[in-house]
Amino acid sequence: MKHHIIRVIIVLMLANITIKAQEASTVYVFKIFREIGSTSWVHTQEAFREAEELNARCIILHLNTYGGQVVFADSIRTKILNSHIPVHVFIDNNAASAGALISIACDSIYMRPGANIGAATVVDQSGQQMPDKYQSYMRSTIRATAQAKGKKMVVKGGDTTRVWRRDPHIAEAMVDASISIPGVVDSAKVLTFTAEEAMEHGYCEGMATSLKEVIGKLDIDNYVIKEYQPSFFDGVKGFLTSPVLQGVLILIIIGGIYFELQTPGIGFPLLAAAVAAILYFAPLYIDGVAEYWEILMFIAGLILLALEIFVIPGFGVAGVLGIVFIVAGLTFSMLDNDWFDFSGVGSGKLTQSLSIVFIGLIGGFALIVYLSKKMMEKKTGMFGKVALHTTQDAELGYVGVDTSINSMVGQTGRSITDLRPAGKVDIEGEQYDAIAEHGFIGAKENIRIVGVSSGQLVVVQANE
Repeated sequence: MKHHIIRVIIVLMLANITIKAQEASTVYVFKIFREIGSTSWVHTQEAFREAEELNARCIILHLNTYGGQVVFADSIRTKILNSHIPVHVFIDNNAASAGALISIACDSIYMRPGANIGAATVVDQSGQQMPDKYQSYMRSTIRATAQAKGKKMVVKGGDTTRVWRRDPHIAEAMVDASISIPGVVDSAKVLTFTAEEAMEHGYCEGMATSLKEVIGKLDIDNYVIKEYQPSFFDGVKGFLTSPVLQGVLILIIIGGIYFELQTPGIGFPLLAAAVAAILYFAPLYIDGVAEYWEILMFIAGLILLALEIFVIPGFGVAGVLGIVFIVAGLTFSMLDNDWFDFSGVGSGKLTQSLSIVFIGLIGGFALIVYLSKKMMEKKTGMFGKVALHTTQDAELGYVGVDTSINSMVGQTGRSITDLRPAGKVDIEGEQYDAIAEHGFIGAKENIRIVGVSSGQLVVVQANE
């Protein structure tokens, strides 16, 4: 009986070992066949999260891109470098600019015959090379990325030495045309490798024509492929977090609030500002970048600004703090910081966030000036329908403003309501519309008439 039990246990153990041996490894494939931008970054985060949940053996980045925005390429690069799951890249034709930076961060690089990697000079939207301070940052970033792959042992003539797996100097030459490396690249040329050249100089582990061939070169036999499938929400979130759209949303928020303050009631401008604020903060909050205190800071800034405009006379501390809180709330919401701890936030991301906010604010004020001017002009079309263009001729029965109040200059009375600056005053038992010449006058204060403007009395606070 005892021997029978032992045999059963041994059989079960062997069966368990066999089952485990037959379990297939998960190879997670993530495609980037587009410009590197906010959507690519959102997809990268989701892909790595899913790969970790599946306990994937490795991630293969299937890449074909001409580049994109450096700040998002740097975020993807950092994600790859910090991944505990090995990340390999299969360059399917192109890994230019930002694509080269991402590829160099991977544990191994495989290229399709005829593919290219390099040309990582920073350019603007028109394709013009950016100033040297931008190139310097990119040189440092791509050099550090190459160095992050460590060194390897090389035996030459019986001597063993340690050399860089990927020469950092070569990585810099992909950015800076002034770097000359004998036998690799002449000066005045930005370095771009073909697949064969990349293999020769340590920037490619092998050539392949398909993903299955790449997996074979990684010595993975028993496997299943799981490919990342972006959801509709991921695409929307990527679109909403693009720097261009974030700047436009800030413009709408500022413009909407301003035009709402110029009109009574709650109308379309306030609705537009509220929708823009939701679209701005919602994806950042859901993604875990924006915290509740950053959103509350933005709201507090709006409240302080409203108090300055409607309650507190003049423009002082509340107004300045309101503007500071609004700018800080909008900026911090784009940064993955922990209660003002920016140690994990790169200078490039901070600069980009501030630039987006200030460009949005400046654009908002420019829009305010432009639309205000257009609505004051007598034009046809959309703006012409907003402004009042009708003339009031005397022949049609219209009369001018009663000028008899001009004779009231110098008289005194009392304010009936607060004047901020407009309100009601009492002059010898009669009510008149009035406007304070300077700042704010409270209700039931002694006032003196100092002028008349547009049919309203202009008053100042009178001494007792």
